[in-house]
Amino acid sequence: MRSSSVPKKDFIVVDVRDDDYHGGNIRNAVNKPSREFLLHVDELVKETKDIPLIIFHCALSQVRGPKAARIYEETRQNVLYGKDIPHEVAILRDGFTQFQERFKDDPKLVENWDKDVWASEWS
Repeated sequence: MRSSSVPKKDFIVVDVRDDDYHGGNIRNAVNKPSREFLLHVDELVKETKDIPLIIFHCALSQVRGPKAARIYEETRQNVLYGKDIPHEVAILRDGFTQFQERFKDDPKLVENWDKDVWASEWS
């Protein structure tokens, strides 16, 4: 993401955190809460059909992120059958928890970061 790639054109980051979304996020990521993901996955596929790299994550990328990525890929195969472009669906290793730990001070990568949220919830 630190290249000449253009967010929402060359790649998109899909954050599936729910209430734990508050306190910071990856810049230009779209929040599609896991509790509502099934209701909106068809719409997400249509919105991202021309994007070659779709990256999913949650707080730790152990359950919600991988599950949403699987559902997205299966839905995309059905919705775009025969009309899809070459693409990759990826999962951000270690989720936003580790991403924010490493990049929280870089406004090009993280926005809306709140130290009080992370101090109280994750330390």
